[in-house]
Amino acid sequence: MRLVPVIAASALVAACSSGTVGSPVSSPTSSPTSSAPTSSAPTGSPTSTSPKPAPTAAPAAGAGIAAVIAWIEAGTPADPAGFHTMTRDGEATSLGDGVAFTTAGTAANCVTNQYQDGALACLLKLTNPPPRPADAEGEWKGNWVDFPGTTVDVGSVHGDPGPFGNGTGAELPAGRTLAFGDYRCRADAVAGLFCVDYAHQSAVAMNASGVTGFGCLQTVSPPAGIGRRLSC
Repeated sequence: MRLVPVIAASALVAACSSGTVGSPVSSPTSSPTSSAPTSSAPTGSPTSTSPKPAPTAAPAAGAGIAAVIAWIEAGTPADPAGFHTMTRDGEATSLGDGVAFTTAGTAANCVTNQYQDGALACLLKLTNPPPRPADAEGEWKGNWVDFPGTTVDVGSVHGDPGPFGNGTGAELPAGRTLAFGDYRCRADAVAGLFCVDYAHQSAVAMNASGVTGFGCLQTVSPPAGIGRRLSC
């Protein structure tokens, strides 16, 4: 008779233990973390690396060199192969690796000067060229511009036509750019001719009103025989 309560008690303990193990456990860590909202932007959203629109207006005096370069590079590239000759009285002269070009109406006649390590030289139609300095000896050329990169000289003495003796190069149309050596130039029908020297991060704008420097170029006192000088 004593075995019945023992067996009944054992069965009761087993039933209670089975119910405890099988019941669900509620815990805040059991919720999936991947379903929580995040603040990150969608993959396809725009970023700051989107290309900037090309500048449409020529840089004004005082513009940064980056803005000048951006405007020059926004032009349509011309093939340099068409600018390696100069023509005078119908006779063409090859410049080899040199480059020569003009702008509309020969407002600017430019050439890489073989006598100055290929530095850019231009003859401009200036409304008011620098006057002849008192210390200038020889034939004065107030519209002659030399731009080797670290300096710009406007007006100088020349006894002969130098690199311009072979005439003029092909016309660089408005809106087109020409790259050669360390330079790139862009012609504009209104603003004139803009040229940058990448090696020195300097640039000039040349038109009938004169020559404007950008980058490191600043007006300084010119040396003997020079009408106006900009220098880095």
